[in-house]
Amino acid sequence: MATGFPAATGDVLSAAMFNGLVAFTLNSQSGATYTLAATDQYQVLVLTTNASTKTVSIPTDATYNFPVGTAVTILNTGAGLLTINAVTSGTTTITSAGATPAAPTVGQYKAGVAIKTAANAWTVIGGVA
Repeated sequence: MATGFPAATGDVLSAAMFNGLVAFTLNSQSGATYTLAATDQYQVLVLTTNASTKTVSIPTDATYNFPVGTAVTILNTGAGLLTINAVTSGTTTITSAGATPAAPTVGQYKAGVAIKTAANAWTVIGGVA
């Protein structure tokens, strides 16, 4: 998680915390699957490196309730396509401008940003196919 997040009323922002606001913290994932976690919000870049196809899944609000407005950036550096989908597709809805709106894919050296727009609802924007 980036330095400086989350803050609470009354917290004092130190120089280190302030400077940390402008940089991503890397969460490198080399496996074929990864489910977003609470630590993936607040200036975190989920970096996928697997050479095969891989999946990043978004959990239901019952598993972890990301605040509405949360944006998670996902960068695919591996050769295989990355699919962004829901852990439970009947509960969590994903939309995008991709060919498969409910499960957009991201090619090598492209990024997508998953933005939570409502309860169990996410929109993926960016380099989706």
